[in-house]
Amino acid sequence: MADLIGLTGTPAFFYSGRRISQNIERLHNALSQLDAHQIYYAIKANRFAPILTSIKSGGKCGVDVCSPGELLHAFSCGFERSEISYTANSMTNDELRLLANNPDVALNCDSLSTIRRLGQFCSGRKIGIRVNPALGIGYRDNETLRYSGEKTTKFGIYRDQFEEALRLASENNFIVDTIHFHTGCGYLSNQLSIFNGILDETHWFVDQVKDLACINLGGGLGVPHDMDDAPLDLDAWVSIIKSHFGNKGVTICVEPGDYIAKDSGLLVLEVNTVERKQETDFIGVNGGFNLAIEPTFYGLPCEPVVLKQKTSKMKPVTIVGNINESLDVWKDNFQMPDQIQEGDPLVFINAGGYASSMMSNHCMRGQVSENFLF
Repeated sequence: MADLIGLTGTPAFFYSGRRISQNIERLHNALSQLDAHQIYYAIKANRFAPILTSIKSGGKCGVDVCSPGELLHAFSCGFERSEISYTANSMTNDELRLLANNPDVALNCDSLSTIRRLGQFCSGRKIGIRVNPALGIGYRDNETLRYSGEKTTKFGIYRDQFEEALRLASENNFIVDTIHFHTGCGYLSNQLSIFNGILDETHWFVDQVKDLACINLGGGLGVPHDMDDAPLDLDAWVSIIKSHFGNKGVTICVEPGDYIAKDSGLLVLEVNTVERKQETDFIGVNGGFNLAIEPTFYGLPCEPVVLKQKTSKMKPVTIVGNINESLDVWKDNFQMPDQIQEGDPLVFINAGGYASSMMSNHCMRGQVSENFLF
């Protein structure tokens, strides 16, 4: 890694193609316990072209997209229309016209308006309906990571409008062949009972679709973020899915982003400031929350590690970035080796998902390289 940093400088993202392939293979093997399955990688997690072309060449994973730009990007990276699932909200007429002209792209409609307006541009198309089971799930029960739940959200069609959704689809000769739901992000094994309850709620929707060919569980599969987190037990997860839908004769689809990409990525920054202010030891680095927004906005940490530990003695430090905002704190009161010096590299793990894809040029500090390691 030190040699690579010498070539790229910092800030720099590094992504492991091997790790991405391992994650897909592990997920594929677990889902093979089902009669039929399809994995769609959610490219909003990381749209770096070498990652997408590597996934395409692996042949075991399609892509989930949520905008016209992502759809065209998927085309440019070699994905066929039949390998793409499209799920978005607040869709424009131009967007719907594009999808009408690409009928082999699996489309999940998440509102009555979408179904009604799609009928202006095509008829007889297969569609999925994204539903909202009014239950949510998220890393450590973080409400900001729930896409459904006690609070009404913009995502999906609720029970009280589902009959109208089916009627609108019928009026436009659409064939509803998929029920789709995505209820939250980052769940691990200790939340599988909640996941089971979510699947319980979806039976009401599933049982009303006569031409059902696919149940799309969305994404949300989590990865460990700190030492207290255990990896998601995929066998237990698949067992729950099988207990609900194993006899339905349908394809089970999933749309993971983080599970495939997050732990494949590192963000390497350079320590430029080591200074004690009152009772706090600060470590300043040359990149802030604009490069990886999740630690600040969602409480999903990118744990910092040193490349070479010079001492076993540790001390609490606060690691901060270079953005002029009080929120720009990587870690507060975090145990690190007490011999960190200015000029040392600091590596932030779990930076492969929802980091570069969500970064900004805030304070005009958005300069960072992305590097794919085969």
